[in-house]
This record gives sequence, structure tokens and C-alpha cells, in this order.
Amino acid sequence: MPSLDRLHKPVLVLNASFEPINVCAARRAVVLVLKGVAAAEELSHQQIHSARSAQAVPSVIRLLEYRRIPHQTRALSRKNILMRDRYACQYCHRTLPSSELTLDHVIPRSRAGETTWENLVTCCHPCNNRKGSRTPEEAGMKLARMPRPFSLHTSRHLMRLLAKSDDRWQKYLFY
Repeated sequence: MPSLDRLHKPVLVLNASFEPINVCAARRAVVLVLKGVAAAEELSHQQIHSARSAQAVPSVIRLLEYRRIPHQTRALSRKNILMRDRYACQYCHRTLPSSELTLDHVIPRSRAGETTWENLVTCCHPCNNRKGSRTPEEAGMKLARMPRPFSLHTSRHLMRLLAKSDDRWQKYLFY
């Protein structure tokens, strides 16, 4: 696997209390460990190499100092909408790479639809073209789920989904 792919793999981030609080890219996790901000709790089988050494890429890291986590909110962004909707078109239910997905305003902008968590959904290009500037009902299309803001529940659900691809996360995801 090319080293860039290794550095993009998800890493579970635990608070000092071992409570799961986030997921970050392996690159960020390695930086946090090297800076002494976090410790690797679980290591993957992959390594990154420098001119003089090799280091295992962490799978789970734990912050060394406890961080109080305020009510979690996520920025409204394309990436966060795609994650919330699990990279699946909310009309035809197909899971696709992000490059083949777009965002759709449920209530079209041409009808004063706002750019909010509750009005944006992940959509494939064919479904977006089919829907056009109509509402889903007018286009004869049905949403898989009503869009909602990214919440703590959503974040934990995503951690559980990602854990299916990395057994080392299981013992930390007790909810």
C-alpha cells in the first residue's frame, strides 16, 4: 500500500479517560504521538519509514491530557454531509466514491431552500439531474432518511461503522 494511503487511514482518538472522542487521519495521529500529545494504544500492521527509522502507524491513540469536550457540533461541509449520509445517494441508495456524489438541496435554492444540515443530502449525479429544481415529491423521489444535523449519536455511529474494518477499535467502543 502506498505510504499516502497509509497516512489517510482512520485512527480512533480516545480522551485520557479512554472515552472515544473523534476519528482522525493516520497522518494527524502520527504527528500527535511524535509531539508527545498522545500515545499509541493500538498499532496497525503498517509502517511509515524515514531515512533512519520505521514507525508503526497507530490504529488507536489516547490523548495524554484530559480534554473537556463541549457539546459537539460539526461544521456544515461537503465532507461532513457525505459522512453523515455514509457516502450513499439518499434517493437511489447507492454507495459511491465521493467524486461521484454531489450535494442536493431538498428544497431547491431557487425556491428559497437554505444551505443547512436539514436541507442538504448526499446525491448521485443522475438522481440530482432527475430531481432538478423540484422537491423530491414533485420529482416522484423519496428520501432514504430525513436529513438531520451531525450529532454525538451520528459521530458514535460512524465510529462503530469504521470499527468494522479495524478489530482493534472494538474494545474502546462500548456503547
